[in-house]
Amino acid sequence: MKYLRLYADENGESHVEEMSVQYSPIDYAPPAPPFGVSERTEVTGSIHVRFPTGWTSELHPTPRRQLFVLLAGDFSGRASDGTLMSLAPGDVVLMEDTVGKGHTAEVNGDEDVHAMMIHLQ
Repeated sequence: MKYLRLYADENGESHVEEMSVQYSPIDYAPPAPPFGVSERTEVTGSIHVRFPTGWTSELHPTPRRQLFVLLAGDFSGRASDGTLMSLAPGDVVLMEDTVGKGHTAEVNGDEDVHAMMIHLQ
């Protein structure tokens, strides 16, 4: 599985890179057969968010390290280096640009966007 990582470099410029989840076969829920499991990530909570049709933002850093999981709607973001992220339901972004210039975001189309933010340690 692939996901996007949004991060800031030492100069405060935000960038996007594609990441891959690594899985190992684990006997996770016996007696079910083993299946692929990733490494554990500690979380502190989660929230559901709704962005109304027409919502748009200026450059801003993410307020905390978090996973953005798009559940419904058409959403896009742009890192301060100009890289565009066009997101569809099911897409995941690891947001780590907590410092620097940040990113923009906007709702595309004519329906609200629903997402989950999973707060990471």
